[in-house]
Amino acid sequence: MGKTDDRTPATDNAPLRYDDTTLRDGEQAAGVAFSYDEKLAIARRLDAAGIDQLEAGIPAMGADEQRFLARLASDGLRASVLAWCRALPGDVAAAAGCGVDAVGISVPASDVHLRGKLGRGRAWALDALRRCVAQAKEAGLYVSADAEDASRADPSFLAELARAAEAEGADRFRFCDTLGVLEPAGAFDAVRALKAATSLPIEVHMHDDFGLATANTLAAYHAGATWANTTVAGLGERAGNAALEQVVMALWRLERVEPHIDATQLRSLASLVLTAAGRPLPEVAPVIGSRTFCHESGIHVDGLLKDPATYELYDPALVGARREIVVGKHSGAHAVRAQLAALGRPVDEREARELLPAVRAEAQRRKRALTDAELVALVTCN
Repeated sequence: MGKTDDRTPATDNAPLRYDDTTLRDGEQAAGVAFSYDEKLAIARRLDAAGIDQLEAGIPAMGADEQRFLARLASDGLRASVLAWCRALPGDVAAAAGCGVDAVGISVPASDVHLRGKLGRGRAWALDALRRCVAQAKEAGLYVSADAEDASRADPSFLAELARAAEAEGADRFRFCDTLGVLEPAGAFDAVRALKAATSLPIEVHMHDDFGLATANTLAAYHAGATWANTTVAGLGERAGNAALEQVVMALWRLERVEPHIDATQLRSLASLVLTAAGRPLPEVAPVIGSRTFCHESGIHVDGLLKDPATYELYDPALVGARREIVVGKHSGAHAVRAQLAALGRPVDEREARELLPAVRAEAQRRKRALTDAELVALVTCN
């Protein structure tokens, strides 16, 4: 089956496969516009990290987008390259002309989208999906049939869409929680119902409007979804999408699903993508935050110095990070002593305890942790 072999199910701790949409839905975040070179760099880094498929762009956007897709399709990537299409014959033809090996064919699944956006009904959606899936398969493309706003669709109609796509030869079916309205129990039930309606592999595309995109993706995995549509750092429309780094690490460390993604690249990937997006690296985001592995509290630091597993679920090095201990208002004597030893200014336990009030007072005055130079200066003054 080539690059997009779907034969391994995501059950019994099998890997989840990743179709990353940073270059499509990620760039649709308000105010984001990647350059050609930035998109190429992001695609190559995602490929090097082990992503299974890149949802790389929308041919209907015009010549520039088509040129990029054609370049990516001929770049010798290990990953499959997918072009996102509306359920329109012209979109599918444009995608085929770019030389990509896969297409996502998107059709509204909810009545509110069909009527409110397109002025169409369910019969049109079924017919459009059938025609475009058949067209794409005739062109030799791998096909993901994408149900937009599936979480607000009539479940019986959603099942009908999936069966129609399957009958025309589609390779998988994507369930889109377009507005991020699901919670984990609902995500589980929705995917379980789809699994009963079709034999197609199920992909989930979760938005983060209520902060549940990662949790919903994991719930869908437990219900039998075999693909996840993610973005680096959760970049995407409104509150964003399921974050690649969160899904990978949650499955690995909580579910014991060994990743085929190189987790050591996750933080550098986030830095690359967010720099290209003109957004700062967040301080406390899961996995990628600049201060996610930073510790100050005296009780925590004391535990970490004795055994890192007391307050770290996994070694920061697994995601290309390192532990940082800072000295501030909440520090204890053990932290002060350890930090000074690392700076080549060792003190004994008594001296550390005597220095602690001055450390806390200075941190309170500055309303932040102390720099190394400020800490050493306090030693000198005291």
